[in-house]
Amino acid sequence: MRSILTVLLFTASIVLFGQNSCSTALAITPGTYTVTAVDGPEAPSPICIATGVATAAEWYKYTPAQDTAITITTDLGTGTDTRIQIYTGSCGSLICVGGDDDSGTLYNLASVATLNVEANVTYRIAFDNRWTSAGFSFRLTELAPIVPAEGLVTFSNSTIPGLSGGDCVVDMNGDDLDDVVRASTSNINVQYQQAGGGFQAVNIPTTPADHSPSWSIVGGDLDGNGYTDLMYGGGQGATFMIANANGTAFTEVSGFPYIFCQRTNMVDINNDGHLDAFSCHDVDANVRFMNDGNGNLIYSQGGLGEVCGNYGSVWIDYDNDGDVDCFVAKCGCNPNDLLMRNEGNGVFTNVAPDLGLSDNHQSWSSAWGDYDNDGDLDVLIGSSSSNYHKLMMNNGNGTFENVTAGSGFDTFGGQSIEWCTHDFNNDGYLDILGGGAMMYGDGAMHFTMDNTAPSNNGVGDFNADGFLDIVSWSGAFINDGNDNNWIKINTVGTVSNKDGIGAKVYVTSALGQQMRQVKSGDAFSTMSSLSSYFGLGQNTMVEQVEIRWPSGIVDVLTDIPANSVVTVVEGLSTGISTNSPVPFNVYPNPAQDVLRIEFPEGSGARAWSLTDATGKQIATPVLNGEYLDVSDLSSGFYVLQLQYGTKSHKAPFTKL
Repeated sequence: MRSILTVLLFTASIVLFGQNSCSTALAITPGTYTVTAVDGPEAPSPICIATGVATAAEWYKYTPAQDTAITITTDLGTGTDTRIQIYTGSCGSLICVGGDDDSGTLYNLASVATLNVEANVTYRIAFDNRWTSAGFSFRLTELAPIVPAEGLVTFSNSTIPGLSGGDCVVDMNGDDLDDVVRASTSNINVQYQQAGGGFQAVNIPTTPADHSPSWSIVGGDLDGNGYTDLMYGGGQGATFMIANANGTAFTEVSGFPYIFCQRTNMVDINNDGHLDAFSCHDVDANVRFMNDGNGNLIYSQGGLGEVCGNYGSVWIDYDNDGDVDCFVAKCGCNPNDLLMRNEGNGVFTNVAPDLGLSDNHQSWSSAWGDYDNDGDLDVLIGSSSSNYHKLMMNNGNGTFENVTAGSGFDTFGGQSIEWCTHDFNNDGYLDILGGGAMMYGDGAMHFTMDNTAPSNNGVGDFNADGFLDIVSWSGAFINDGNDNNWIKINTVGTVSNKDGIGAKVYVTSALGQQMRQVKSGDAFSTMSSLSSYFGLGQNTMVEQVEIRWPSGIVDVLTDIPANSVVTVVEGLSTGISTNSPVPFNVYPNPAQDVLRIEFPEGSGARAWSLTDATGKQIATPVLNGEYLDVSDLSSGFYVLQLQYGTKSHKAPFTKL
């Protein structure tokens, strides 16, 4: 009898009481365990997975003897709503590495977490009472290590101390590093990325905002002072937070008419050099905020979609005519998507029906990118409530072709309100994130699914390694990378808006030509980096970088080594990291009748010339000492070039 009882004890689930704190976590090995109740007084911190706090937890720890993978699951048919957080590190300074909430298949509120683990590293496991304190069973199983397929990447979960709910990735202080922002009605939490690695958290209190970013957030430099401003899209309206002259405080701008904001964007709609803003309106015509260049945002409604159901807007130049067009993914009361073509005179025309881009399949967002690297923008319109997705190839002649069949999206069943595109594996071909998976592109409109990828959120490079990461609730999913090369392009407008939003960036290497368009606000609710990232595969040299600015100015740089960060100032194509000041100043800028030139000391004899926005040299106005008479010049953009000795320098200015 004793031997039979012994066998039964080893085949049944083991009832072990999880300890009440991290420091007294109960050591476990592979097997099945029963948790009688979640009542330990130490709640897990930080929260790695999903939102919402907990007040109690049961703690376990597991130390593998060899590198392996593990699955921890509560999906054993008990019917209890569970949540799990998994950490490394010491108690008091835990580091998130995994977790789950609601991934069960037998019971969809159960938790299933799978991750690679390293030999002799202790992993602490906390089941919390976010949803219930009721008991349940869980199983820990060891597996073969997860090796991504060729071309795929893995992500490691990393905590950013002090972050709770980041969904905005943008350079807030002009140092060309992607920061992470979380905003509320009374506070802006900025996680400033540091040049040496890591983040510095700064909380900036604000006057109470009329509207929170409950539906979307977007960033850009509206006033051109070098610091990023924010726009909150809320259920009752829009609020702007305008950064001061050194980015340490913000002024609230609200008071606009009622808008049920969905996706918000910043974009220069009328191409006057001043960044405007836009908001989808869920229950009425869409809204724009026109920037007059004097600190005023002028509210205007209509002309960009007149009826309800507007959810996910993105501003792109689909027809390569140099101005920005507006696509709106629609859902709800009127789900017929819009493509509002910019006619160049303030008028927009809906061409979606003619181009096969309008149907009623319900979508909250779309992903626009050059998936076949032919120089024009294609689009994936992702579904939010069905298994129907639409991949449309831009033929380059004003038409689109539905290439969903055979693309991978015809058999892809994931649904999502958030869809975006970036090159995550740096192979030179854009990938698509959404629907609970990463779809890796091959440059020929075919995509391979990886359902182990993180969910969609703001995207940027959080460790300056050239591989794109994804922000999470309390940190980031850090791209583990591979041996592919990359290049990062920062755009600084002078005549165009300061961020270069709307600019098209072309990178040519042995792989061919790739293109990105700088966008502020895509996916549905989040904000991603304004820098342009390109994967180069095994190429070690970029033959050419070309930026076509909204102003019409074109800058070209050549022979740039891979794995470089290139900052391009509009009209000043001087090479890598061209963010140092020119050695002579011109002012006032813009100028009306007279432009004053401050020459460098000891410059001696000098020659100079003047070119217009197209690069054409024009007749030189009269220079009287330090004063240049520009009264006879036509309004527009000019570049003044000074030559002294063997040195040549340029300074741009605008004539009113």
